[in-house]
Amino acid sequence: MIDITGDTWLYIGIGCGLASIVAAFAYYRWVARQDPGTKKAQEIAGWIKEGSSTYLKKLYSALIAVALVLGVVLAIVFSGDASRPLRGLWTALAFGFGATCSALAGYLGMSIAVKANVRTATACGRSLGQGFNVAYKAGAVMGLAMVGVAVFGMSLLYLIFHDTEIILGFSFGASSLALLAKAGGGIYTKTADIAADLTGKVEIGIPEDDPRNPAVIADNVGDNVGDVAGMGADIFDSYVAAAVASMLLGTSYASTIGIQYVILPLILCILGIVSSLAGLQFVKVGPNGKPGQALNSGTIISCFIFAILSTVLFAVANAAAGQMVLSWGALIATLAGLLIGVIIGFTTDYFTNDEHKPVQHVAKVSASGTGLNIITGFSYGLISMVPALIGIVAAILVAYFSADAFGLPGVYGIGIAAVGMLSLTGVIVSNDAYGPIVDNAKGIAEMSGMNEEVIESADKLDSAGNTAKAITKGFSISAAALTVLAMYSAYSEVIMKYSGSSTFILDIQDPFVLSGIFLGTFVPPLFSALTMLAVTRNAFTMIGEIRHQIKERPGILAGTELPNYNACVGIASSGALRALVLPALLAVVLPLLVGFIMGPKALGGFLGGSIFIGVALALLMSNAGGLWDNAKKYIESGHFGGTGSEAHKAAVVGDTVGDPFKDTAGPSINTLITVMSLVSSLFAPLIAQYHLFG
Repeated sequence: MIDITGDTWLYIGIGCGLASIVAAFAYYRWVARQDPGTKKAQEIAGWIKEGSSTYLKKLYSALIAVALVLGVVLAIVFSGDASRPLRGLWTALAFGFGATCSALAGYLGMSIAVKANVRTATACGRSLGQGFNVAYKAGAVMGLAMVGVAVFGMSLLYLIFHDTEIILGFSFGASSLALLAKAGGGIYTKTADIAADLTGKVEIGIPEDDPRNPAVIADNVGDNVGDVAGMGADIFDSYVAAAVASMLLGTSYASTIGIQYVILPLILCILGIVSSLAGLQFVKVGPNGKPGQALNSGTIISCFIFAILSTVLFAVANAAAGQMVLSWGALIATLAGLLIGVIIGFTTDYFTNDEHKPVQHVAKVSASGTGLNIITGFSYGLISMVPALIGIVAAILVAYFSADAFGLPGVYGIGIAAVGMLSLTGVIVSNDAYGPIVDNAKGIAEMSGMNEEVIESADKLDSAGNTAKAITKGFSISAAALTVLAMYSAYSEVIMKYSGSSTFILDIQDPFVLSGIFLGTFVPPLFSALTMLAVTRNAFTMIGEIRHQIKERPGILAGTELPNYNACVGIASSGALRALVLPALLAVVLPLLVGFIMGPKALGGFLGGSIFIGVALALLMSNAGGLWDNAKKYIESGHFGGTGSEAHKAAVVGDTVGDPFKDTAGPSINTLITVMSLVSSLFAPLIAQYHLFG
C-alpha cells in the first residue's frame, strides 16, 4: 500500500533530493573533464571566474550578516508562545537553513557555469551539437542541484518538526536570499552590459565582446552572477514557496480533508524530480538540429512523464485504500497548473523569438529610428501580458472549481496548481542556466580569436539561450502569481486561527482594505524604479571609467595593451551591493508597518494590490526586454542592414532600455511579492493578536 499519511514519503523525499544532488555532481564532473581549450581562452575564462567569485564572496558576506540579524529577530519574536517556547529558535534555524540551501544551489550553478563557458566554446569548434551538450549538461547541474536541495530541505524539516509554520521559516530564508541575490545580480549584470554596449558598439564601433572594451569582463561576469546565481535563487524561492503555501493550506484544512494533503505537495515535487531526470536524457542536438527545439522537447517530454506518474500515483493510492484518499480534483488542479504553465511559456516564446512576427517587426521599424523601436517593442510587451494573464485566470478557475467539485477547498486547488506549474523546475532551470553559459562561450570565442565557424555556432546557441531565458521568466512570473495567491489564502487562514474569527472577508468598501490596495500598488513600480536607477547610476560611473581608459591609454584600441578590467568589475560589484539596501527594506518592512498600524484587513488589501500590479508589470518588463534583445540580434544576423546600420544603432539603444527591464526589475518583482507574502504569513499570528488584544 502507498503510505500517504505517514513519514514514508518524507524519507523518499530526502533520498530523492540526495539522488538529484548526486546526479548534479555527476554532470559537474563530466563537464569539468571536457577540453578547456587554448591557453588564451583559459586566460579569459579565468578573468571571468575571478570576477564572478569576487562578487559572490562579497554578496554572501553581506547576506550572512543580514541572515544573522533576521535570524535573531525571528528567534526573539517567536519565543513568546508559552506552549511552544522553542518555536522561535526552530524558526530561526529553519530560516538560516533555507538561506543556506538557496545560496548553495546558486553557488553550485555559478561554479559550473564559469567552467563550462570555455569548454562550450572549445566544443563548438568540433560541432554545434557537442557545444550544446556541454552547455546544457552544465545548466542541468543548476537545475538538479536546486530541486534536490529544496526537496531534501523541506522533507527533512517536516520529518523532524511536523510543523508547517516552522517550514515557513525555511521558505522565508530562501526568499530573502533570493531577493537580494536576484536584485543584486541584476543590477550588476545590466550595469556592465549597458556600459559595454553604449561605449563599445555605439561610441567606439567595436564588436560586443571585443577584448579592447574595458567593461567586457564585467559584462561576462554579470551573466553568471545575474542569470545563473541570481535567477537560480529566484526560482528556488518560487519552488519552495509554492510547496510551503500548499502545505500550510493542507494543515489548515487537515481536520476535514485529511493529513495526506499536507504531504501531497512534497510528493508532487518528488515526482517532478524523477520526471526532470528522465526528460533531461532526451535533450540533444544532432548535426543539423536546432538548439531551441531541443530545449523545448525536454520540457514537453518531462511534462508527459510527470502527468503519467501523477495519474498513476492517485490511481494506485485510491485503489490500494479502497476509497478516495487523494481527491481527483487535486490531480486535475495539478495538471491544469502544469499545462497552463507550458502554454504561458510558449506564448512568451512567440513574443521573444526572432522566428516570429513581433521581434521581426521591431527589427524592421528600427531602420526608421530609436523612437519607433522603443514604442513598438513596448507595445508588444503590453500585448504579451494578455495571454499570460488569461492563462493565470484559467489556472485559478480550473484549479478552484475542480478541487471544490471533489470535496476539497478551492483555495487548496490553487495552491496545488502552483506546485504543478513548478513541478518541472529541474528542467526549466536547466534551460535557463544554459543561456548565460552559451552567452559567455560566444564572448570567449570572440575574445580569444577563435575562427568564424566557432563564433557562428556559439551565436546560434546564444540565440536559443535568449529565448529560453525569456520563456523561463514568463513561466516563473506566472507560477509566482499562483504561489502568492495560495500564500495569501494561507495568510487569511492564519489570521482567522489566531484572531478567533471564523471568517476573514476583504470588502473593498472598507476604507482600510481600499487604502491597503492602493498602498500595495506602488510597491512593485517603486522597487523597479530603485533597481533600474541603480543600474543607470552605476552604468554612468562605468562609462566614465571606460572613456577615461580609452583616452589616457591609446594602446588599448590599438590592441597593444590590455584595459584595466578590474576597475569595471569593482564599480559593478560595489554599486550593486550598495543599491540593495532600500529595495530589501521595502519588501520586509512595508508589510509589517501596514499590518501592525492599519490591521490584518489592510495588509490583505496591500498584498492584493502588490500582487496584481506586480505580476502585470513583471510580465511586461520581462517580455519587452527579451523582445528588444532578440530584435538587435536579428539585425546583427544580417537583416535590415546588419551590424553597423542605422537599424542596428536603434536596436542597440532599444536593447539598452530592455536590459534592466528583463534582467533587473522584471524577474525580481515576483521575488518581491513572494517575500512580502511570506513576511505577512510568518508574522500573521503576531499581527492578529496585536489587533485583538492591543
